[in-house]
Amino acid sequence: MKVAEAVEGIVKGKIEELGFALYEVEFVKEFGQMNLVVTIDSPEGVKIEDCERVSRAIEPLIDAADPISEPYCLVVSSVGLDHPLKKDRDFVRNLNQKIEVRLYRAVDKKKELAGRLASFDAESFTLALDDGREMRILRKEAALVRPRVDFR
Repeated sequence: MKVAEAVEGIVKGKIEELGFALYEVEFVKEFGQMNLVVTIDSPEGVKIEDCERVSRAIEPLIDAADPISEPYCLVVSSVGLDHPLKKDRDFVRNLNQKIEVRLYRAVDKKKELAGRLASFDAESFTLALDDGREMRILRKEAALVRPRVDFR
């Protein structure tokens, strides 16, 4: 069993008990160190104090179960405004919302697109462009898909 899956099983109940949803667990190398990133969400949003409270609650559970054999840093964070759309639940959450897309290969001489997420399925999504056209994009052709955040 992978580290992320093991940790998810260990912490999910406690996170839900605290009133949050477990969004994702990743065990990744960043800047030369291993990070256990536990991402939480809530309809009311997540504050830094919430991340701290969840971290303090799950750290002893992870330590007791000891699923990680190497040094790591525990990071509890929120989904955030511009969290990439990776899974179906991300696409559901952003349906009919503005998104931006970065492609691996240019289409019509463009690698970056923006529009409204009109629909999606397991293989692709449809981007409604500002000029009224719709573009079907295979998920595997998109390097990055994320909500478009306008701070105006």
